[in-house]
Amino acid sequence: MNPAVEFQAVNNQLHLLYTPRDDSSWVLQKFERGEDLLIKRTFHLTKSHLVEEEEGQDDEEISFDDAPLRFRVASKIGDYFVFDEDVLPVGCPVKLSCKANPTWKWFTAEQNISILSIIAELQPSQIVLGGTEPDAIPLPEYEALTEQFPTSLELRRYVRARVAGVVREYSDAKVDAEAALRKYVGKLLKKKPKDLRAPFLDLEVMKYQHLLEQLRAMLATEDAYTESAWQSEILKIVQLLNPKYIGAFEHVPIKDFESDTDRQLDVLLVDASGNIDLIEIKQPFDKCVVTSGVYRDNHIPLRELSGSIMQIEKYIFHLNRWGQSGEKALTERFKEKLPPNFKIKITNPCGIVITGRSHNLSEAQRRDFEVIRRKYKNVVDIITYDDLLNRLEVVISQLNREVSMATGG
Repeated sequence: MNPAVEFQAVNNQLHLLYTPRDDSSWVLQKFERGEDLLIKRTFHLTKSHLVEEEEGQDDEEISFDDAPLRFRVASKIGDYFVFDEDVLPVGCPVKLSCKANPTWKWFTAEQNISILSIIAELQPSQIVLGGTEPDAIPLPEYEALTEQFPTSLELRRYVRARVAGVVREYSDAKVDAEAALRKYVGKLLKKKPKDLRAPFLDLEVMKYQHLLEQLRAMLATEDAYTESAWQSEILKIVQLLNPKYIGAFEHVPIKDFESDTDRQLDVLLVDASGNIDLIEIKQPFDKCVVTSGVYRDNHIPLRELSGSIMQIEKYIFHLNRWGQSGEKALTERFKEKLPPNFKIKITNPCGIVITGRSHNLSEAQRRDFEVIRRKYKNVVDIITYDDLLNRLEVVISQLNREVSMATGG
């Protein structure tokens, strides 16, 4: 018979019931020799914790039959059983909700590893299982934790994966132990990620719908805007579509070392890490992307587009030459508009060009325009206003789909 551990609430106490593999005489003999009893490398028990079967009964009269030995391990204080710190010497108090129905698996993992000792290594002020205290671990979460503790099979797979990480580099070993470990652990994990977006989906739909309507209205009345007003409005849309940018600064002077003068950027974008990018925003004339005619069977970029790309590339060239002194100058210039101690970094800036319409392009023009975009994509992202409209429409469609799924519609 395998040794068994159970728990039972008795009045204001929590008892541990222990049924040894053999009869219980050897346990009492240990106590008589002044030795402690260690159960599953977790519970440290002494003769003082032993509960006599009847009030006033002498130790010698305790029954040695198959009845489990009963140990007093915790006392009730309020809504919790508080464990004797000698029984669970993990370094901090351990409290268990009186409404819980614990099993030994709550305390000991495979290979007799004390789960509470592992938790205590994280140095909490106390370990609270269940109940209403602010730092209590909910019982369902705790049970899920105990079920996911590594088994001996998982530990063996882990060791194999560590060995394989070295051996497979130098041999023709065919088993990918690391992949096997990931697959095995993936099957065990039951915790699903929370949908953090759910509470905000309706607001997100409203935001992007507003941007779409604003952009459509602007494109319908583009002649009513000055170039600077148009640029400012589109810049707001771009920032909302790209939340990584925390700052957008217009008319920024940068050092031109070739002519020993300053050039002026239209817009400098700053992301949350301090890295910068550039953006050129042109008003959406219909014919400023690619030619309607062909040159050697190809539609080539129009001067407006070529000039914008060249301008961005020259700005990037000057910024990279400016280097650390440029970083200091830009940080100092915009420090009042950025978080405290924030530093701007010039690390291979990229460019964005927003220009023209693409809805009236022929299939051949679209194909050649895409070739042009891909040619420059490592330096400049070329976006038409129809691209912006399409992005907003796709985002809204996907958000509406998620809203429908969340509401069961």
